[in-house]
Amino acid sequence: MDIGRDDAAAEAAKELSKPAYSQGGESLVTRAIRKVLEWIGDLLEGLTGQSSSGRTGLFLLFGLIALVVIVVLWRAGVLRTTRTTSAPTVFETGSLRTAAEYRAQAEHEAASGDYTAAVRSRFRACVAELTERTVLDERAGRTAYEAVADAGRVVPALREPLRPAADVFTEVVYGNRPGTPERYARVVAADEAARRVSTRALVQG
Repeated sequence: MDIGRDDAAAEAAKELSKPAYSQGGESLVTRAIRKVLEWIGDLLEGLTGQSSSGRTGLFLLFGLIALVVIVVLWRAGVLRTTRTTSAPTVFETGSLRTAAEYRAQAEHEAASGDYTAAVRSRFRACVAELTERTVLDERAGRTAYEAVADAGRVVPALREPLRPAADVFTEVVYGNRPGTPERYARVVAADEAARRVSTRALVQG
């Protein structure tokens, strides 16, 4: 039996009106479905006019409906199995090393040309240094920008060197940007600033 444009649109609308397809946001999904239905109707009108049987058009209709359903469910997050990237914390869970250990690791990685790893290790050395000097308290799950804010409240002069280093750390470690000698140099500058923090500076801050 042939299927006309109006019947095709009605069948598609009936299928896509089910609650399972409304999770992606009603307004955007509704507009997208309407556009797709118009396109399906135009396509089927041409196909059914050229074919002696409407089966080909019917199969195509449901194939397109299945495609729309997949897109809608994907946008709604139903079909997504991968988890979002975790918060950009400075340290991973587990035992922490000393600032000197992180620094030595960073220098080794930079010497071998692995500036991405070097950026990560050197910024960790910087934060570990500030913790050892009691500028920062020992707190798990601190992000790079939280480290800048916390250190800046204690020693305001640290904000200027730490902020660009936090930008580099976040972009390279969590933003998939390549580590470079220039970016590594910004983190080194922050680490050197952390190493120059004195007890006098803490008292004055």
